[in-house]
Amino acid sequence: MIPNITKGERMSGLLVYLAGPGRANEHTDPHLVAGSGPIMAWHNDDQLNRDAAVAIAHQLDQAKNVLGVEFKGGHVWHCSLSLRAEEGVLTDQKWAEIANDFMDEMGFTETSGKAPVAWVAVRHGHSKAGNDHIHIAASMVREDGTKWSSHLDYKRAQETARALEKKYGLEELSPVYAQRGLRPGEREAAERRGVEEPERRSLARKVRACATAATDEAEFVRRFRRTGAMIKPRYAAGRDDVIVGYSVAERPPKGVRPVWFGGGHLAKDLTLPRLRGAWADSPEQATAAVAEWGAAARGRRPISVGAEAHEPDPQLWAHYSDEVARLRETLRTVPVEDHGTWAQVARETSGAFAAWSTATEPTPGPLAAAADELSKTAQLRRYPARPVRTSGPSAKGASLMLMAATMGGKGTAAEAIMLRQLLNVAKAIHDMHKASNDLRRARQISDVVKHQLAQVAAALPAVPATTMAVDREAAEAVRASTAGQGPGRPAGPVLPPTYEQAKNHATTRSGSTRPDIER
Repeated sequence: MIPNITKGERMSGLLVYLAGPGRANEHTDPHLVAGSGPIMAWHNDDQLNRDAAVAIAHQLDQAKNVLGVEFKGGHVWHCSLSLRAEEGVLTDQKWAEIANDFMDEMGFTETSGKAPVAWVAVRHGHSKAGNDHIHIAASMVREDGTKWSSHLDYKRAQETARALEKKYGLEELSPVYAQRGLRPGEREAAERRGVEEPERRSLARKVRACATAATDEAEFVRRFRRTGAMIKPRYAAGRDDVIVGYSVAERPPKGVRPVWFGGGHLAKDLTLPRLRGAWADSPEQATAAVAEWGAAARGRRPISVGAEAHEPDPQLWAHYSDEVARLRETLRTVPVEDHGTWAQVARETSGAFAAWSTATEPTPGPLAAAADELSKTAQLRRYPARPVRTSGPSAKGASLMLMAATMGGKGTAAEAIMLRQLLNVAKAIHDMHKASNDLRRARQISDVVKHQLAQVAAALPAVPATTMAVDREAAEAVRASTAGQGPGRPAGPVLPPTYEQAKNHATTRSGSTRPDIER
């Protein structure tokens, strides 16, 4: 949920605009969904017209006008709360609950321990980009003539939005678990180029697959080149033997320029320093990596041949399946607050599905969807200054085996067993999100298991029914995340408030003035 704040001087101008047709006639059915008790008692959810908008603006301005409060920089506080178009549509009741909680947390209501301010939340249809949203219009003058403080209101609004995303099961746009999304127009640009999916997403999956399957940096470079995509190093200034980053691109048709992406623009955990934290390192391996990077930069053949060119021993399927099973057991003792460990597990599990997708899916399918979904948990807001290598069971071996899976066909019993073990780990990640009250993420993981990976399981040979049932608790999380949040709050007092000047008139600095229109 995206909050956007503006400030101004003309309350009537703002309300008339919100009740009007909009710049491109995008405003449809403008109406109130929440607000101060007296205002909501007089103005119900009928469609607003210009006269109603002016009357509401007069009520919002009443404390300022009756008590003669001067407010340098403008007393009108306007904040839009928007969802991404992909999130769909909320009900008026849900928006009312969100608006009331938002105003409580921002200190506009009685819950602040101070006199309340007059405010309303207006809903008037989707924006031009298809975003469901509401607009909150509030006076910055309280009923007793004191002033609501706008100090750090932008920061407070962002923090409040993050908390409400978690409470109401909305997409978390800036949480601890966050992923770099597609830029505006990126999907459309990919479609114009005739690409199945935006290059940023397909490249991130390939990098994740190759990085998880590789044991060192040189092997990563060779594995990535085998996918058919292009990779080049970024050297330290004035050096050709120190690599500090990389860029990747899908191989374009002849005569078309490639679109390059740096690792950090694919995902926060795919920068070269982050990847290096999972690989073995020695002077000899560093030298080999520099040589492979140089060959890739010049378009030459790989310098050497490693594990990427050989089929892994089939007997290793059982070994690495058991290792994933041991990983699941160790996760039972990992606290939900240990974000670093959960991010690493999600990164490896996402890499295993990405490796399987790279090997077997000619176009993005269920395995790619699973890799993309789990990769969201692999992101951290802040990473340690130095990557910390950990020992113990992991899903890296699963990536090595799945990278060599055969494209097409029905798969093998070994792949079916590996899928079951990986689903166990995905279930553990789901449970972590559920325990953290991150119900939206839990629901998304449950959905990809039940609706995407179920297709993969159905195409594989049957395995003994001794593995877990992944759906029951995930389905419970879905029900909890989509259930109502309880009855809405009472409308509050219906009598107009009595405006009495506070004994000690407080003054605060207001924020910068901005236009009284939505952005």
